[in-house]
Amino acid sequence: MGGVSTTAERDRVPDRVPKQDRSRATRQRLLEAAVACLAEHGWAGSTVAVVAERAGVSRGAAQHHFPTREDLFTAAVEYVAEERSSALRDLFPDGAADRRAVVAALVDLYTGPLFRAALHLWVAASNEDQLRTRVTELEARVGRETHRIAVELLGADESRPGVRETVQGFLDMARGLGLANLLTDDTARRARVVTQWAALLDAALT
Repeated sequence: MGGVSTTAERDRVPDRVPKQDRSRATRQRLLEAAVACLAEHGWAGSTVAVVAERAGVSRGAAQHHFPTREDLFTAAVEYVAEERSSALRDLFPDGAADRRAVVAALVDLYTGPLFRAALHLWVAASNEDQLRTRVTELEARVGRETHRIAVELLGADESRPGVRETVQGFLDMARGLGLANLLTDDTARRARVVTQWAALLDAALT
């Protein structure tokens, strides 16, 4: 008869799974849980114990991988950055679509859970010296990659005057929509803004 498994039971993985793979899977669960906790509860509510419970592992197992809270969330910074980069690279695997679809897809990334988690990391980093350097460094990297991919997907020629600034202005707008979405469901207004920005980009980039 089935029942609710204990944390210790969830920590146990069949012996046939190599120890290294079990360790990697546990680490991955902890990072995913850290991101989810940040998105839902913010920095203050995302303790190691809360993350461990969400990941389905014991606090001891969590601290084996990440001895301190700062270790855990510094690793989460890197994980969020890589996941956001992967999401960007996977937007249009078969090539760029029309500009409105590109605008909508990029805006969706800025209003999704990965961006929400990144925002909480930014806030935390403003008060946590150990996080600030890593957040600043990784956000710069993600920002450069986002701009590069946006240029590619939009078919923008940055050798033309003003085009680079136009693309950056669009990305700044998308980030602003992500901020607005934190407080209220902005779906209806966002759809109108996406349509307008797609038209503006068509005019500016054609």
